[in-house]
Amino acid sequence: MSNNTAHEEPELVQLLTPDGKLKDHPDYPLDISAEDVRALYRDLVLVRRIDTEAVALQRQGELGLWASLLGQEAAQIGSGRALRPDDVAFPSYREHGVAWCRGVEPRSLLSTWRGTTNGGWDPHEHNFHLYTIVIGAQTLHATGYAMGVQRDGAVGDDGTAVITYFGDGATSQGDTNEAFNFAAVNNAPVVFFCQNNQWAISAPGERQARGPLYRRAAGFGFPGVRIDGNDVFASLAVTRAALQHAREGQGPTLIEAFTYRMGAHTTNDDPTRYRVSAELEEWKAKDPITRVRAYLEGEGLADDAFFGAIDDEADRLGEDVRRECRALPDPEPLDIFREVYAEPNVHIERQRAEFADYLASFEDAAAEGAR
Repeated sequence: MSNNTAHEEPELVQLLTPDGKLKDHPDYPLDISAEDVRALYRDLVLVRRIDTEAVALQRQGELGLWASLLGQEAAQIGSGRALRPDDVAFPSYREHGVAWCRGVEPRSLLSTWRGTTNGGWDPHEHNFHLYTIVIGAQTLHATGYAMGVQRDGAVGDDGTAVITYFGDGATSQGDTNEAFNFAAVNNAPVVFFCQNNQWAISAPGERQARGPLYRRAAGFGFPGVRIDGNDVFASLAVTRAALQHAREGQGPTLIEAFTYRMGAHTTNDDPTRYRVSAELEEWKAKDPITRVRAYLEGEGLADDAFFGAIDDEADRLGEDVRRECRALPDPEPLDIFREVYAEPNVHIERQRAEFADYLASFEDAAAEGAR
């Protein structure tokens, strides 16, 4: 029996080519104004600057760790801007661009990686849940939430859709595949957005799957689509369509954003140990920011003054990020017990009291020694 499917060239939805040329797609038309394109460009540049500053801050000892989004800005900004205010997002730990689109302040992101908070932001205020370090766990959280939306009747054209973000490595986790199955059999209004950056830490794509990841959706009974993950227009158009598909009661969709992680997995990783520089150079030519700038310049939609103003804004944002990171207050020792449960919990309160007594014993000993 032949197995040609695994070797066929996968379809790739692309609306903006690497050299900045706009393409029509029969299934994903995109009606976008010049103002909207300029806004997307601004998002891309500013989010990259936040990421650059965060990497530098970690190198200077100001952050414990940072997971860079370098190269994945288009996937995140396009999908993030496709969300309506009532839609709900469940991220992994690299979705700084989606956080930006949902109004999460950069200092709130940094506070998590600096260890000054237990979370960093109010998920209900932004409809953007906290970062999830356990690989793939957020896909189950999102599916459960989507099933709740469904049971609450919050569906229809003006209803709520749910989106969850994960990497290619998470597709090897049982949680993710269980979420696919739950979502499929319950027809849940959820979009699974996989940023396939081709390196699950140090494991290449061929160690994760025999064929393209988007085709896994068919095995669970719902549609999958692969997009050019460095094309912000494709990310916007396809995610917008998938979210509407979910709202209207047509069930889940898997979007595989085929992109590339230009930096390290985290600042504790050294990618030169497992990948070649030629691969990196190839993907530099597909940079998501460069292609939007080429489109704006080619269509006469932006001039040097516009680009200069964005660069100046990025510089100011960089200064703000550095200053606000260093100004984050250190937590009090007893803060570790806050926000563990939504309601008061007798066990946590007892542990907190015991720890408070333990801390007080040092003060008593110091006072005794000073006499």
